[in-house]
Amino acid sequence: MMEVPKTMRAAVYRGVNDVRVETIPVPEIGPGEVLVKIHTCGICGTDLKKIHTGSHSAPRVFGHEMAGTIAAVGGGVTDFAIGDRVMAYHHIPCGECYYCRKQTFAQCETYKKVGCTAAFMPSGGGFAEYIRVMDWIVRKGLVKIPDGVPFEQAAFIEPVNTCYKAVEMLALEPDETVLVIGQGPIGILLAALAKRTGATVLTSDLYGERHAVAAKFGLDRPLDARGDVVAAAKAATDGRGTDVALVAVGGNALITLAMNAIRPGGRVMLFAATQHGEAPFDPAAVCMDEKTLMGSYSSSVAINDEVAQLVLNGYGMGFDLTQLISHRFSIEDAVAAIDLASNPQPDSMKIVIQPEL
Repeated sequence: MMEVPKTMRAAVYRGVNDVRVETIPVPEIGPGEVLVKIHTCGICGTDLKKIHTGSHSAPRVFGHEMAGTIAAVGGGVTDFAIGDRVMAYHHIPCGECYYCRKQTFAQCETYKKVGCTAAFMPSGGGFAEYIRVMDWIVRKGLVKIPDGVPFEQAAFIEPVNTCYKAVEMLALEPDETVLVIGQGPIGILLAALAKRTGATVLTSDLYGERHAVAAKFGLDRPLDARGDVVAAAKAATDGRGTDVALVAVGGNALITLAMNAIRPGGRVMLFAATQHGEAPFDPAAVCMDEKTLMGSYSSSVAINDEVAQLVLNGYGMGFDLTQLISHRFSIEDAVAAIDLASNPQPDSMKIVIQPEL
């Protein structure tokens, strides 16, 4: 038996830009559910958006890039046991509704219900010592981590899924050239996955430090974002422009840059445009130049198994994602972790919270 305390520490969202480290009860689990002791939880841009915009009611505990150890199992759970090392998805779709039949899983109503929580309204809960994983997630969204694969690697399964989904939607071909705008951890993942298809990948960022991390993943065509990225994209493609531009940072000005950087008939994939509003683009570029503007959001259950194999087998096989982690913070320092993630520095990449620190 693993000894489970009655209370735990957690980073609790109390309002816009207000996160406090508090003592709260360890969540109770019901039949078909499991309790997971968190080892590593990455901080995602969507967590930050919720904290800074007040899009969600308070109080909540955010965090969803999670890996840890099962500390308790509810009645009827047979596929998992106390002591199993796991990562947990926080969203799993119903598999039966219209959106699921069309493979647009992120729009399924069940998918939009969060199935992991530390307390309060379910919101992931990874910025805490323990999370409750609900029954439908246990059935379809809990992944065992093999011995020899660190929790830090497994915590990337969910973000890799979101990137893999976007790259798969692009159906890249080996003779194509891709421009990835932004080389934070997500931009590097998108670029690395695009390169695996055989396509040529150009990466754009303001910081040489980020290009240095990208180079560890074989990304060897860096562009300085302070220069003329459109001209560089054209120079690399006989003057045409790239086949694809992947926009891995927020900021609507970059949509114009991406549309200008692609060739006629090319496609722009928006990956970080999660803020509502209006953005300028040239409608004639879509109509006459036949350019496609598309988006991808969240994960796809259809690729869960492929992604788990890629990430878990990739450790020690040239896909060591722990190289993307620049900073590790304890739960007590979670506010500083969120602050750094919200104000990226040249040397900051993926920032993780580890309650054991």
